[in-house]
Formats: sequence, structure tokens, C-alpha cells
Amino acid sequence: MASRMSKKTGQVRSKSTRLIVVIAIVVIVGIVLSRSSCSPSDSTPQSDEAPDFTLSTMTGANITLSELEGTPVVLNFWATTCGYCVRELPYFEAVAQASEADTKVIAINVGQSASTIQTFFGDYEPTMIVALDKSTETFVNYCQEDNPRGYIPTTFFVDSEGIVKSIKIGAFQSEAELWNTLNDVFGTTIP
Repeated sequence: MASRMSKKTGQVRSKSTRLIVVIAIVVIVGIVLSRSSCSPSDSTPQSDEAPDFTLSTMTGANITLSELEGTPVVLNFWATTCGYCVRELPYFEAVAQASEADTKVIAINVGQSASTIQTFFGDYEPTMIVALDKSTETFVNYCQEDNPRGYIPTTFFVDSEGIVKSIKIGAFQSEAELWNTLNDVFGTTIP
């Protein structure tokens, strides 16, 4: 009797072990697939010309991309509700402060009101241009081919001739990473 109990216990343990292994494999495959489908990436755009836009800014003025031709432009799409976006905004502000004459930085808020953005910045007046894409039309135009799922933050690097040279889907992990990308794309160095 003891040997039969021992044999049954061994079979139950063996089945339990197999079940645990199968569940572990399914979980690992799920994690790998989810990361590959939504992980941040750098890419070369499928479309060369940056879509033109005119948006209102936080200061009440309008900004038109084509009016900046002759100057490299960094377009960062973000929202106050996106923690990664908020975390990387100071990196863009630092670049805007350090290279205002050489490169324009436009932080394009996606889908939020001017009052929400004013509340977010409070009394601080950013050097970067903060544009408002309340209807999300500009964001959709930029993301149709290169970011169809609409992940934010997403950053487009547009050269002085209005050509999209690089796209970053996901957040920059440091100011140094952003400067390195600017150097790779535009040849911009830290002043």
C-alpha cells in the first residue's frame, strides 16, 4: 500500500511539474511577444517629407513647421497623463535651452486642453515650443505609417529641409541619450 501511495504521489508530482513548466513557457512567450509588439524603437521613417502643420502654442501664438525650414526640428509628441513623457520633457527643455539657435524643439501635446497644459507647467515658461494638438490630427498624420498604434512618447527628427531623418518611439532614458541621437542624426553636439 505504501508503495502504491508513493507511486501515485510521484505521478501527481510529475503531472504538477509538467503543468508548472507549461504555464511558465506560456507566460514567457506572452512576455516576449508583448514586448516585441510595443517596445520603444528607433527607426528610419517610411515617408521622407515631414507633414506640415500649424498648431497653437501654449503662449497663444501659432507655429507652422514649414516656417522653420532651414533649421533642424525635434518634434516630441507627449501628454501629461503619460509618465514616460513627463519624465523625458526636461531632456527636451535642456536641448532647447542649449541649442535654441541651432535646433528647434517642439513638444506637441496630444489631445489635451490649453488649460491642462498651463496647469501642468504652472509659472514655468519653457524655452521649447509647447504646441497643442487638441484634435490629435497632427499626431495621427505623423503616425499613420511609422507608429500606427499611436504610442507616446514619439519623437521625430526633421532636418533643415523638412525631411524626417529618424523616429524614436518610446522615451529617452537620459538627456545624454537624446544628445547622442541629435549628434547621430543632425551632427549636433552638446554646446
